Amino acid sequence: MKPVAASFRDPGGFVFTHEGALYRQINDCYRDDYEHLRRSGLYATLVGQGMLVAHEELSDFPVLGPAGYKIIQPTAIPFTSYPYEWCFGQLKDAALLTLQMQREAFAQKMVLKDASAFNVQFVGGKPVFIDTLSFEKYRDGEPWAAYEQVCRHFVAPLALMARVDGRLGQLSQQHLAGIPLDLVSKLLPWTTKLSLRYLMHLHWHAKAQAHFANGGTAPKKKISNLGFRGLVDSLESFVRGLNWKVPQTEWRDYYAATNYSPESLAHKETLLRQFVESVPAVEYVMDWGGNTGRFSELISARSKVVINADCDPAAVESSYQRSKTLKQENVLSLLVDLANPSPGVGWDNEERPSFLKRRPMDLTIVLALVHHLAITHQIPLPKLAATLAELTSWLLIEFVPREDSQVAQMLASRTSPFPGYHAEGFENAFSAHFDAVKTEKIKGTARTLHLFKRR
Repeated sequence: MKPVAASFRDPGGFVFTHEGALYRQINDCYRDDYEHLRRSGLYATLVGQGMLVAHEELSDFPVLGPAGYKIIQPTAIPFTSYPYEWCFGQLKDAALLTLQMQREAFAQKMVLKDASAFNVQFVGGKPVFIDTLSFEKYRDGEPWAAYEQVCRHFVAPLALMARVDGRLGQLSQQHLAGIPLDLVSKLLPWTTKLSLRYLMHLHWHAKAQAHFANGGTAPKKKISNLGFRGLVDSLESFVRGLNWKVPQTEWRDYYAATNYSPESLAHKETLLRQFVESVPAVEYVMDWGGNTGRFSELISARSKVVINADCDPAAVESSYQRSKTLKQENVLSLLVDLANPSPGVGWDNEERPSFLKRRPMDLTIVLALVHHLAITHQIPLPKLAATLAELTSWLLIEFVPREDSQVAQMLASRTSPFPGYHAEGFENAFSAHFDAVKTEKIKGTARTLHLFKRR
């Protein structure tokens, strides 16, 4: 039995792994709330609507320690991601899911005691709540304890992304308990103080927190059932009204501005399909620098999950919205930069594992990215090859040589000679870790596609 590093804060239970499978223990102190969740029909409703991850009760699995009540086995999540890796649309959908769950819970006299964004994962192209122990019985008149969490984890970053800059959602990597509301209040434009919802949920909320932090006492006010519903309605209306005007960035419009001719791009797509079809048992695929997800979509039919990872928020937003429109359930777009991937954060730097440590990939795709890593970020090719060899069994990678107009333009503004950046240096670097399976030149370009198998 191995406890999961992120599961230690809730006295009601914890998550652990055993022989590669994931389990959750429910402790005796959570017994009444758990049984109410089941008897009330709330669990069945939430699972039936695809909002809550399903689980199986295991009567023959012994509980761990005297505090244990029951062991359950949740449905496995294919790939774990975190809020600081989501685009605006993903965070907004996760917020709306959380508020809808609270609405459903309240109808069965329960509330969310924990409304952290980390309790949401994306499965099948949509958000799903994963913490079964986040519900507790509602006591008439009690204010919603998770209200502050909703504001810090969802409303605050969404407001900053919508009104200031789409990149500010990544502040949640630094602030795992949610972005401090006093910081949010300072960063938001003054015009937001003309909005009652901004005032209520962010600006006044920040002032109230500062008052209590300085020794002020919180008023012991009760809240009626109608007032409780009104609070949730107000939050939901606020979130629905927040929208991010996606900017025209270099990477969002990459394929429109690329130096590929239509014929070259079509040939690249054909080669991509052929190369992928020659790889056996492709379940988990990582598409680094996948941009708006064009190539992720092409190979999604052969894969269980395709992670489209890109450093540009606008590109990731476009990919996510396109996947929703096309109902591409196995393409997960995330805001992650291979040159600076999400580190391990939280307690012992293990509570939220680093992006590169979450799971190995069957196939990794790196298209039109090597020259950016080698020249812009000055990552030596041997170092790139060694890192990719740790992450994947198969590698489909595109090499863009010095003769390419984009590389020539990049090198023109650099003083470093980059002596190892050529076809021979590329092949030598990767042959130290991989066996070459296929190599094809893309028609009409100086670029080549390589399929490697790790030794």
